[in-house]
Amino acid sequence: MQALFQADANNDYSPEKVRLFRENFEVSKDVIPFFSRLTAGVIEHKDEIDQCIHRVSTNWKISRMSRVDRNAMRIAVFEILYCDDIPFKVSIDEAVDLGKKYGTKDSGAFINGILDSIHASATSPP
Repeated sequence: MQALFQADANNDYSPEKVRLFRENFEVSKDVIPFFSRLTAGVIEHKDEIDQCIHRVSTNWKISRMSRVDRNAMRIAVFEILYCDDIPFKVSIDEAVDLGKKYGTKDSGAFINGILDSIHASATSPP
């Protein structure tokens, strides 16, 4: 999340910035493949992910959401939509935990509500 938070803060999602982040912050070699999968996936699908969040968020534009909330949700939405090997509940719980730890007192509930709605709409028949 820190790499995506930094990219978001600088509005620079280039692979070079993600590589520099990884080189300048300790990332365990065991985690690098998963780190790369998440960061590359979120960046590649950012517009689609943001549209999913926008569709279910009432009275909140993506730009008005805190960076912590926005990026925790982006990771979870990517996992929900593109990572069949990660249970949706795990993705939601991790995002909620990130929000509670690094966001505001309302972040956990906000993130949970948005992600539950996205999961419900992604799994409901057309």
